[in-house]
Amino acid sequence: MAARTDTELVFGGTAARFHGPGEDLLGRTAESDEADDHLRDPAGPRLLLVRGERGIGRTVFAHATAERLRAGGIAVLPVDCVPGDGEHPQLLALRLVMALEEHRSATTKRTPTRKPAAEALSAMKHDDRTAMAEALAAALAGPTPTVVLVDDAHHADAESLALLDEVDFDRVPPGIRLLLTAARHTEPARRSPSPGSGSGSGSGQAMDRLADNRAAHTIALPRLTLEDATAMVAQRLRSAPDADLMRRLHELSRGIPGALDALLVEWTGQDAIRTADGHAFLGTGAPVPLLPDHDRYIAALRALEEPCGTVATALSILWPLGRPAEALVASSTGLPAESVTDGIRTLVDEGILDELPAQPRTPDSAPRGWAFRVPLLAHTVRERLGPVKRSHLSATAVEALWASGATPKDPPPPPLPTPLPTQLLEEADAQTYLPDRIADAGFLVDRDRAVTELTAAAHSLYPDLERRGMLRWHVGAVRLIEEQYDRDLAILRSGQAAAGCGDYRTARTAAEWLVCGPAEGLDPQAVHEAATLLVASAAAEQDWQALSRMGTAHWWEGLPLSAMATVSGRVQALWQLEKWQEALALMLQTERVWQATPGSRALLELFRRVAEYVLGRPDRFIRALALPEEPDLAPSKAFAFNIATFDVLLGIGDLRGAANLLSTRGMRLELLPQPNRFLWHHLNGQWDEALALARRLLVDGGVLNVVPGHHLLPARTAAILLAQGRPTSADRLISSVRGQVNGPLEHVLDHAEAEILRTLGELGRAEEVLRRGLRAADERGSFYGTDELLASLAEVHAEAGHPDRATACLARLERTAEQMNSGRTRLLYLLTSGKILDPDSSEAHRSEAHRSEAHKHLSEAVDLARSRSQPFETAVTLLAAVRANAAPATLLHEAYEHFGEMGATLWRFHTRTAMREAGLTVPGRRQATAENEHLLATLLAEGLTNRQIAGVLRLSEDAVANRLSRLFARTGMRSRTEVVTAVLRGTQITTPHH
Repeated sequence: MAARTDTELVFGGTAARFHGPGEDLLGRTAESDEADDHLRDPAGPRLLLVRGERGIGRTVFAHATAERLRAGGIAVLPVDCVPGDGEHPQLLALRLVMALEEHRSATTKRTPTRKPAAEALSAMKHDDRTAMAEALAAALAGPTPTVVLVDDAHHADAESLALLDEVDFDRVPPGIRLLLTAARHTEPARRSPSPGSGSGSGSGQAMDRLADNRAAHTIALPRLTLEDATAMVAQRLRSAPDADLMRRLHELSRGIPGALDALLVEWTGQDAIRTADGHAFLGTGAPVPLLPDHDRYIAALRALEEPCGTVATALSILWPLGRPAEALVASSTGLPAESVTDGIRTLVDEGILDELPAQPRTPDSAPRGWAFRVPLLAHTVRERLGPVKRSHLSATAVEALWASGATPKDPPPPPLPTPLPTQLLEEADAQTYLPDRIADAGFLVDRDRAVTELTAAAHSLYPDLERRGMLRWHVGAVRLIEEQYDRDLAILRSGQAAAGCGDYRTARTAAEWLVCGPAEGLDPQAVHEAATLLVASAAAEQDWQALSRMGTAHWWEGLPLSAMATVSGRVQALWQLEKWQEALALMLQTERVWQATPGSRALLELFRRVAEYVLGRPDRFIRALALPEEPDLAPSKAFAFNIATFDVLLGIGDLRGAANLLSTRGMRLELLPQPNRFLWHHLNGQWDEALALARRLLVDGGVLNVVPGHHLLPARTAAILLAQGRPTSADRLISSVRGQVNGPLEHVLDHAEAEILRTLGELGRAEEVLRRGLRAADERGSFYGTDELLASLAEVHAEAGHPDRATACLARLERTAEQMNSGRTRLLYLLTSGKILDPDSSEAHRSEAHRSEAHKHLSEAVDLARSRSQPFETAVTLLAAVRANAAPATLLHEAYEHFGEMGATLWRFHTRTAMREAGLTVPGRRQATAENEHLLATLLAEGLTNRQIAGVLRLSEDAVANRLSRLFARTGMRSRTEVVTAVLRGTQITTPHH
């Protein structure tokens, strides 16, 4: 099978690539139509100005317009302006005249009576404005439809723009049009421009006057909406961007295409954007990149004279304080107030800053403050500050905010020479700004207050999955604490916070620090929690070798830990490794130790219940479900224990038990960890939601599900992919998570892999994989997940013509069902026995008694499946019962609907076959045809041969060839490659109304 490398779903995802602009101009449909209409209309404007801020895409827009014009037979002549042109009067006019004369000479054989280019060159040489005006007017008098594209006209010399403005276009033939692009960051009437600024230069003013010309029309390019930006990012990455990725991109770029591209280039260059199954995600904890020196925004800022750079640097820290930031910049930098004011005005005029109008806005009202037009630029400027300057500016902000918010109990603040901010600008992030500044200020502000506020802010942001600052604030608090006892407690908090947001490396480092050298007198419970954190973080990082060492007594010897912490750490390591018998033996030897405190007792009791369940002794686990929560447990620990129980229930397919646990323990589904929600959606048949979660989780490449279901996420995801007709994708996923040395059992993956092989008709290899999984489980005494292995192995034996082996597997499955008292295991036994005992599915010599027993089991299976309310297993059960004549054929309609709602296209195909065999009418003939063709195209994209496709669909190779011929005929495609390309691009192959 060939890999679907463009859309594969594998552990850790695939690094996204930046593909650059595509052929489609996104988010500019209305503006493009407007430009085309004006330039093609004989009575349209002679001057068409395309204006917008830096990075908005003026050049791309103009060139796309030019290509459309050329395609329509209209000549387009390019004239580019560059920085420095403004220093050469009449230069643009000369270039226009020369370009038009060269074009006229190339398109006509007649010798011109006059030579405007020579006249223009002489006029420029002698600074003869009148002569240049005449030469320009003569050049623009051409009758042939021609468009001159003047790009970046804001760099042009002011005199040439003034000459264009003076042309009497009413007296000039309408053949020549000018399409000019120019930057405009502020409205012309906003305010008086600052001295020396680009917007206030002669070129800027001349461009504004030209825009007011009767013969001119201006098209202003707006920022991209979130929808248009999403389409642009999908084009650049060739993957559908995740909503969180788009939110970050849009916040940092404000929808400016140039800033969006800059972000994408930097993030893809760092492999921070990962793709999975045709979707793109920003890796967890990926830092915001810094713009490189050659970036347009950095270059524009550096091109400005001082004090602009100093003012911008200070404002990168202080701008959220609003209007008072202006005075704070002056006091913190030593610049005169008027210099700061001039610097801000220039930064606004040059498109670095936005002026924020007062609310409500009046003609005389002062602005509320200023914000960086591109937040990514503000981030870059701030992050490039040296530590001393950054701390100093941050301390200025902190002191100003603390002074403005002082309460009567606080000592009076020292007088400040500046007005105080009463609140942050609404454009700022009020939740993170002050703690960020406190963390940066460090020892320059009051330590005790800083620690208190940093800790409180970090707690309020937990778990901070977006990494907005919680962990950084915890670390900042640790640095400010001098007492070792208090510092160790803060280190523990920072480690637990790191684990909560998925930074397991930091969590492990913090835990190792405490475990190896806790402060004298540190609470034993805190040390116990550190040991627990250490083991959990190593498991989350899948460091199985380290866990194997932690499972030994030798590793813990010599550490200054209590017996409770040592025992708990060892048991947890063995538990994570799924060494259940060793863990139970250790717990039995040390029961007096771990029973000493409510926390350790509750944790180890949970371990014992789960371990006994896995080893085939479910009574203690089942009894505990009816017991109330431990009254002395902290809410966070009670929640964690409930999550572990919830995970086990979902792992064994007990959806009803999981729902009851949610209800009785007051847990809300949306607040559960993503792996748990994935399993919930999978069992409920909500496969779109399940796949969305799986993509995100697999891309992160971190912890999946808690034991004993380490591999449930990839295994169940592979099952969904297989049901959708994607065996290659399913196989790739399973392979990507295998091979962890000394790690937990992989028998859940063995079952998923075997089902893929069975679908492809490779029964021999499927048997090998199933036997391998059973051997591994037997070596550790594990019953967990063996029911699925036994059921599949029994069916493989029956399909391969080995009834005695199938019966032996079935007998073991029956014993397992009786021992585990599990609804899923019982259902698997009933289904498997019905298939094996039914004479239509094995050998014709089976007795009538066997037939009767098979029908009885399948009838019971139907009732049990309905009571369990899981759509997929219900549909599979109905299909099996009807095929064995143990249920009425009309139940196929119900199965068909279930498979359709889940998107199980392969199973839906087989159900259509069963419906036709039973003489039932398949509903929606056109829809069914479209689904068949989509499934066939998907199998092609999976790299399957005709023979493999025939095995998957249970058809002959000739039937597959005929279906391919019909697919090519209906779609107009001529090869398998075209079909595969269409599938990988997400193009719909056919429609129900074709």
